Amino acid sequence: MIKVSETAKKKVIELMKDDGYDPTADFVRVGVKSGGCSGLSYELKFDKGNQEEDKVFEDNGIKIIVDKKSFLYLLGTTLEYSGGLNGTGFVFNNPNANRTCGCGESFSL
Repeated sequence: MIKVSETAKKKVIELMKDDGYDPTADFVRVGVKSGGCSGLSYELKFDKGNQEEDKVFEDNGIKIIVDKKSFLYLLGTTLEYSGGLNGTGFVFNNPNANRTCGCGESFSL
């Protein structure tokens, strides 16, 4: 399961509305792809539907879909949002990551 912090929830709802998505019906698609300075990087986008093999979760009122391959890498992750001095954006707190890069956008197992 993937969890969504309260600050991430507020920002997701705001951005979904800005992009023409309905936060009560549409999804946040979270995934992992090869790349980044640590080997794997996170993906986050909005989606109106899910594929047959996607895993579907809901936490804190946000519907999340994860493709089957990414699910194993993201199990137990919490999606947070940081608006501090070190930068603004979504942060993945992933307990499975052994190493992360300085920017926090990529990781390795």
